[in-house]
Amino acid sequence: MIQKELGNAILREGKGLFGGAFITVTKVTVTKDLSLAKIYLSLFGTKDKDVLLALVRQHTRDLRYHLGQGLRNNLRVIPDLQFFEDDSLDYIEKIDTLLKS
Repeated sequence: MIQKELGNAILREGKGLFGGAFITVTKVTVTKDLSLAKIYLSLFGTKDKDVLLALVRQHTRDLRYHLGQGLRNNLRVIPDLQFFEDDSLDYIEKIDTLLKS
């Protein structure tokens, strides 16, 4: 639920916050007590992914608010959010190019 709702929030609010970058939520892990959610993002449409990830982290409060609005009837506590870059697609692409050469 968190992955789906956060993806929708980034889609709705991300155009104004993150420009033309394409951000997808690839994985969400939540602690047992729902106090912390680790969000893994794939970042496309930008030359500097570190800057975009820092920008996402700056807007953590806004994204958590929108997540709370979407899940207020389903969760008692909205977890704190930590964002990380999911580099699995880059790793797959690197392996693919190595295998082709």
